[in-house]
Order: sequence, then C-alpha cells, then structure tokens
Amino acid sequence: MKRFGIIGAGRFGMALAGNLSAAGAEVVLIEKREALVQALAQSRITAVQGDATDIAMLRSLDFQRCDAVIVAIGSHVEGSVLATVTCKELGIPVVIAKATTDLHGKVLERVGADIVVYPDRDRALRLAQSLMKRTPIDLYEITDGYSVAEVSAPKGMVGKTLKAVAARQKYGITVLVIRRAAEDTRAPRTMIIATGDETIEASDMLVVFGTDDRLDALRNY
Repeated sequence: MKRFGIIGAGRFGMALAGNLSAAGAEVVLIEKREALVQALAQSRITAVQGDATDIAMLRSLDFQRCDAVIVAIGSHVEGSVLATVTCKELGIPVVIAKATTDLHGKVLERVGADIVVYPDRDRALRLAQSLMKRTPIDLYEITDGYSVAEVSAPKGMVGKTLKAVAARQKYGITVLVIRRAAEDTRAPRTMIIATGDETIEASDMLVVFGTDDRLDALRNY
C-alpha cells in the first residue's frame, strides 16, 4: 500500500487526501486548525493537529516512511517553505509543494521541492483554453491528453446515423451518449445510449471521448 503525507487541509489538501484515500492509499495529514482535523475523524485518513515545520512531529507520524509528501499550504508562503525544508531534512524521497505564484514556486524549488504544482493557475488555464477553443458546455479530463466532453453536434454529422458518420475513423472520437432536446423545451433532454443506428439531429448534444487535440479539431467539422 502506498503511503502519502499531506500538510495542510485547505480545499486542495482535502481533495487530494480524499482522492488518495479512496484509491486505497494510506494518508496521513497534518493541519493546524482543530476543526478541520475533527472533520476527518470518521474517515480513513489519519489527521493530526500540529505544526508541520516541527521535524519531531513528522518523525512521530513516520513521515519518513511516506512514498511522497505533498505540502498543500498555499496562503502562508513562509509556512509552506519551512515545511518543505523540514520534509527534505527528514529524507523524504519526493516532496511535492503547492505554489500560488511564480515567485513562491521558485523559492520552493530553491529549498528542495522535487515537484512544484500550481493547481489554481493550471485549473484556470485549462478552463480558459476550453472556453476559447471548444464548443463543449462541459469537459472532464480523464487523464493527461484524454477527456470526455459534451459538444454540439457538428454540422458534418447532422442528418446521418452514427454508423454512417464513422466517428471513430473520421474524427478519432467515440460518441458515448446523445442528449436530445424534448419537444417541450422546458423538459430535460433525453439521454440516448449510442448504438450506431441513431440519426443525429441539429440540436443534439453529444457526449464524446477522445484525445484533447481530436476534441479541439471536432469544432471545425
């Protein structure tokens, strides 16, 4: 079982801890605020109130046995830097630190962070790219380079069946579901599982899977 340490229980730290725990990892979290620690009391996450810049506390929690430690402190720059230094002094093999600005990130790199992440900036960048480049009203990144998106039916598909369109061969994407508008515009859209025999209508929304570049290209059809 993989073991991860997380320092800081803000939105990023809590989301990370929850996802790692749900995936079967052992998670040990340190947070100064008692209320946030208590909120995790009934979870599988080991949450402890304390100061992550105290190397004795990290040792007491066996942080040195972690496969990686994530310093998820964002708003308190000094605290994130000191926690990163402490983790490296403890000999933790991989220390990943959250940065809120480029300068913050450079400081973290200087003090030994193996990986620096900018979750807020990266999330905003992905959203901006989606808004500027895609027609999807929603986009879900599955893994790097692959996404599930909801797109307006491209003009080149309208009036044809999915079999005739051959979306996988021609567009490099897989149509998973068709969301079709009801006659009563106040009613929710009908969900149609794609089998290949459905004729695509101009108002249809398609839930599709594919690489990000293929999804980008889809808007031109």
